[in-house]
Parts: sequence; C-alpha cells; structure tokens
Amino acid sequence: MLVEPTYHPPPTMDIAPTSGGSIVAVKIEKGIGTPELAPVKTVHFSGYDWKVRTIASDRGGMNNLYDGSNAWTDTNGALHLRIQKKEGKWSCAEVVMTRSLGYGTYNHVVGDISQLEPAAVFSTTTFDDWGGDQHYREMDMEISKWGDAERKNNAQYGIQPFFVPGNVAPFVAPSGTLTHSLHWESGRASFKTVRGSSIKLGAPVVFEHVFTSGVPTPGQETFQLLFYVIANEKSPLKKENEVIVEKFEYFP
Repeated sequence: MLVEPTYHPPPTMDIAPTSGGSIVAVKIEKGIGTPELAPVKTVHFSGYDWKVRTIASDRGGMNNLYDGSNAWTDTNGALHLRIQKKEGKWSCAEVVMTRSLGYGTYNHVVGDISQLEPAAVFSTTTFDDWGGDQHYREMDMEISKWGDAERKNNAQYGIQPFFVPGNVAPFVAPSGTLTHSLHWESGRASFKTVRGSSIKLGAPVVFEHVFTSGVPTPGQETFQLLFYVIANEKSPLKKENEVIVEKFEYFP
C-alpha cells in the first residue's frame, strides 16, 4: 500500500483495501510456499460431519488452545464438548459443520448448563470466514456469565455487530435440558429457547426474540459449536467444564 502520511491503518481488515482517500495505491502479491495444515479430526453427530478444531484460536476475545480430544460422541450419539487443562493451560473445544445449510430452522438440545463456571462460554453460531462484508454472517446463541459470578443473565441471542443497539438480547437460561432454535429467513432471525428436548408446540418457552435489522443473507456460513474460556481475574476458571449437546436438527 502507498499511503499519505496521515493514514492510520485499522487493527484488522475484513476485506482487502482499495485505492482512494489517503490510500494512494494498492498492489496484492500472491504468497509462495506450502501452507502447514492443522491435523484433521472429524466427528459424526446427528447425521452430519463436523470438523474438530485442533489448533489455537482467538475467537472469544483471547487466544485459546484447542484439542481434538475435547470433542467426541457417546454411545447414545450425544456430542460432548470439554474444557480441560493440558500442560498447565486450558484447552477448549470447537466443532464446525462441513457443509453450509443457509436459510431454515436450526435446533439443538443442550443438557444442564447450571454447573458451568462464570469464565466458560458455550456458543452456537453461524459463521462465514469469507463474509466480512456481512459481519461474517454471525448469529449467536451464547451461554455464559462472561466472568461475572453475580451476573443475573447467563445467556443471550445476538447478531453482529454486537455494539449496535438492539443486536443483543440477554436472558436467564434455567437449569435442566433446554432446546434452542434459530429460524433464519430473508430479513428475519427468530430465536427461541424452551424447556425439554423438543421445540414442539406447547413446550414451555424460556425466552424468544426476533431480529429484523441487519440480518445477513446466506453465503458460505457454517453452523458451529464452541466451548471456550475468557480471561478473567475476578472469576478465573478453576476446574474442567463440559457441555453435552444431545442432538442437532435442521429443517429447510
């Protein structure tokens, strides 16, 4: 990039810069060499294949270690995600569906989360690594107290960017098995959480919220489940934590 002396680059860029303003010229050169790929591990869960993260990631606001042994399915077909200590550091879990589904209804059943520590975060999200122009097509359901043990709300729905007023809807997720649902359609993202292991009519509703502004359109997004740690001096993680996702369903 050839820039004017007054140019101040942002910390990160979602897309490559273009000429204009204080940017005089831009030229992009293709890199050389052979990329080093992370070890590949796949789990089969609820009829879909999921890639398990095996290398570090800074999602969640800090650089966490990830280990393939932290995600597995049991004899009943449920998915287990674990945070455990490895070589003196916490290692986390992340699984990413190997295909993109687009508009439709995404349901997932989660076992009791009341035992999670305040510094642990369980997040289910749509995410598109190549969708920077639409805030990575990120829509989230998150379970966490974000390091504050006294925090009343331990869950939230959200669409990016989170700093826009109205893009986050916090609520209290009770103990016991819960079913979370996202119905994604053009210009509308409808979230709902109910008690029990089914979203069927009559299930006791815990909370629901509809976003109608800033809702992304489909691209290359995938459905992802993350279980990670946030840095927190007040309530640091003390022990191993685990989340059990009993099943996942998708309806076009």
